[in-house]
Amino acid sequence: MIDSKGYRPNVGIILCNDEGRVFWAKRTGANSWQFPQGGINEGEDPEQAMYRELWEETGLRSEHVQLLGRTRYWLRYQLPERYMRKNSWPLCIGQKQIWFILRLLTQDTDVRFDCGAKPEFDGWRWVDYWEPLKDVVYFKRKVYRRAMSELGEILLADSVPVKADGFLAKKWQQHKAR
Repeated sequence: MIDSKGYRPNVGIILCNDEGRVFWAKRTGANSWQFPQGGINEGEDPEQAMYRELWEETGLRSEHVQLLGRTRYWLRYQLPERYMRKNSWPLCIGQKQIWFILRLLTQDTDVRFDCGAKPEFDGWRWVDYWEPLKDVVYFKRKVYRRAMSELGEILLADSVPVKADGFLAKKWQQHKAR
């Protein structure tokens, strides 16, 4: 499903724990890391797609997480030309994404990668909130920055407990000062 401008509708998921750290996943067979994400199927709304993708990619269900918020608007990124499938029609030039921020309510041990047809990830770890910006593939960085900035405000407003040293709040102030 590609829209009239060439963008594939997609959802992105920022999963956080009670310390404000985020779930950072390693793509299967690669040294490439990202947040869970995936396409919106025909007849799905973004929230339905988010819960489906969450299950397929992490083994977590809606009862394992608390939905804290979502981005107000679609965030878009273009694929570098070498990643575009020029022989497919309609041509997909990138993705438009609605991003969600969730809080994990269950144990880390409930995460599993065998729920989808083909596992997207083969490893994961909790990382500091802003760490993904330096690790994600270059063409997704602007979308990650926009999503994390908007959803980080929700995270702070929701009073997610942070480390005693105020780690998340300090990082947020540093980010805003840039």
